[in-house]
Amino acid sequence: MIFSSVTFIFFFLPLVLGTYFLAGRRLRNVVLLGASLLFYAWGEGIYLLVMMASILTNYFCGILLAENASKPSSRWIVCFSLSLNGILLGSFKYGNFIVDNLNNLLTSVGLPQAILEPVHIPIGISFFTFKAMSYLIDVYRGKVEPQRNLINLGLYISFFPQLMAGPIERYIDIAEELVRRTTSFCGFACGVQRFLYGLAKKMLIANPLALIADQVFALKTHEMSPEVAWLGALCYTFQIYFDFSGYSDMAIGLGKMFGFTFPENFNYPYIARSFRDFWRRWHMTLSSWLRNYLYIPLGGSRHGNQRTYLNLIVVFVLCGLWHGANWTFVVWGLYHGTFLILERSRIGEIRQRLWAPVQRLATFILVMIGWVLFRSETFEGAVQYLLVMFGHSIGQSGRYSLAELIDMQIVVVMALAVLLSFPLYPVLQRLQNYLVSTPTRLKFWFVTGSYLLQIFFLGTLTYFSVISLAAQVYNPFIYLRF
Repeated sequence: MIFSSVTFIFFFLPLVLGTYFLAGRRLRNVVLLGASLLFYAWGEGIYLLVMMASILTNYFCGILLAENASKPSSRWIVCFSLSLNGILLGSFKYGNFIVDNLNNLLTSVGLPQAILEPVHIPIGISFFTFKAMSYLIDVYRGKVEPQRNLINLGLYISFFPQLMAGPIERYIDIAEELVRRTTSFCGFACGVQRFLYGLAKKMLIANPLALIADQVFALKTHEMSPEVAWLGALCYTFQIYFDFSGYSDMAIGLGKMFGFTFPENFNYPYIARSFRDFWRRWHMTLSSWLRNYLYIPLGGSRHGNQRTYLNLIVVFVLCGLWHGANWTFVVWGLYHGTFLILERSRIGEIRQRLWAPVQRLATFILVMIGWVLFRSETFEGAVQYLLVMFGHSIGQSGRYSLAELIDMQIVVVMALAVLLSFPLYPVLQRLQNYLVSTPTRLKFWFVTGSYLLQIFFLGTLTYFSVISLAAQVYNPFIYLRF
């Protein structure tokens, strides 16, 4: 079950909301935990047991850590606890990847291959495992008390708005709300608004662009011209942003409906002036997790340039592997880590002297090239695609033209994608606040007009989103596979 589905919007969500507000305060977490487990079981079936095993394991490990906090054995306990989570994640997500690469090595030396049947990857396992690991680390560090209520910890790990694709909420930031939180009409209305904006991003921008991106990336390299290759890369660049940020908006909105405040996950990443700036804006909860629980413990930038560069490479190789068990993700991580290192050198100093729009455009193009690595099934395929982009295609190129792929709808959607990649909404929000606070006789009309316009705009987006939803158009979520 995904957020942008008829089942979720018109059946599951209203039922959960109704049950939640009818239940007393003491039962609301029970209702949400039950709904979250049902939500996961709806799509994953028996693999719900993996989720429940994670909840129980981390519950008892957290208590064990707290009871041995002042003992030398606590370090061994936290290592053991984190290893259990790593084994859970690794066995499902990386088992086939490890065996496939091991077989390549065995074949090269003439030894028989190992046999492992394809392993199903439970949806969202990377997200709920990282949440559980942050909980254990913070308990070990003494930053939080262990959660002794199994219902509350289970809700933290499995809460359905964040379950599939984040944001990756740290336990320390949500611990108080798990016990005490308030809901209000204003907060609920803001949650609905945020959810509908996210739904519109997904249905009206990401999905149409996904059709073009998938069509282009499915072509053989000799079938596409450089213009078509650039179109595919550009469509995927905007698709992954509006798909993932739309999901995050919906998750944040759902949290508000139930009284939770989730962290922002995106801050207009395509206006970044550098890769460092990009990672401060893109998937911010993952960036924060990697910084707090990996980069800083490795030493961060405290031990000289060489150690800093090594730490960056390690972090971004693991960041790539977190996204998927494929060498293309490893190379994508190396790609980003390399540019982060270059920005710390003289090249970074030269970049800073450039005109700001040039910095933004250069960063955007380099990030888009990285997305080709991210999207491609194989490293060889990514290299061939990039060669076509830069005019080095081999054979009968240009079989498909831009005219065969682009129509007026795609032009409009692409224009909206470009426009909404800039912080247009905050500017309009500040303008509205200014007009509302203007001490003139026209203040009433400013207030009324701005809110009516906002309602009309949201209603229009919702109408077209629901039409697309009802039509059952192409409706994937990219980050569900991570």
